[in-house]
Amino acid sequence: MALNQRRVKILDLIREDGHAKVQELSRIFGVTDVTIRQDLEILEKMGYVQREHGGAFLKDVGSFAKTGKVLNQTHIDEKREIAHKAISFIKEGDSIILDSGSTTTEIAKLLLPYRNLTVITNALNIALILGENPGINLIVTGGEFKAPTLSLTGKMAADSFKDINANKLFLATAGISHDMTLTYPSLSDLMVKSAMIKSAEHVYLVADSSKIGVTAFASLGAISLVHTFITDNRISDENIQKMKDADIELLIA
Repeated sequence: MALNQRRVKILDLIREDGHAKVQELSRIFGVTDVTIRQDLEILEKMGYVQREHGGAFLKDVGSFAKTGKVLNQTHIDEKREIAHKAISFIKEGDSIILDSGSTTTEIAKLLLPYRNLTVITNALNIALILGENPGINLIVTGGEFKAPTLSLTGKMAADSFKDINANKLFLATAGISHDMTLTYPSLSDLMVKSAMIKSAEHVYLVADSSKIGVTAFASLGAISLVHTFITDNRISDENIQKMKDADIELLIA
């Protein structure tokens, strides 16, 4: 059974947040509760979700919190290469923001030798990685917990950045659309990403090239929100030109 576009986006939302309510999905997609229930029933039959009263949740959602691993583990070699490139811009004494995500998690693993660093993050798995290093001043936001990404989101997470001035932000994204817009599966993340960007002097977008051409549900804004884009060497010549046209510094790992 094929998934139509709406059901794909519903699944993306649930994979991001771990769960979803029928009424909220009905409001987002502009369809009736009955239609959403039918969508969730099909997703359940295909083995993606498990329905509950008033909504559905991702199957095996609890396993992410137990293992400390985020859902998206694809293109891991490229993400590690990007991480190695990214840390060349992190110096002792810096204050940095690490967004949640699999690429930023790889960056965090490389920060363990640092002895004088302030890290602000909304990712619990990153906090656990860096928490063993007494030389890192670790600040973790509040917010609503999302098990698949092991992250904290929503207004409380966004408010955590109000009085923070960081040297650098390493920002993740779910997709960069064809018109060079940063996109995410969850609306609740948009205010957090915006708050991070406002709190940082320099914004590094870290994403493998498979994210280019991908449009997730919610749009944050043009890629010009970032200063530097670090990606892998599989980026096409066409997309390299698009980055130049957008006046974005492009670094290839």
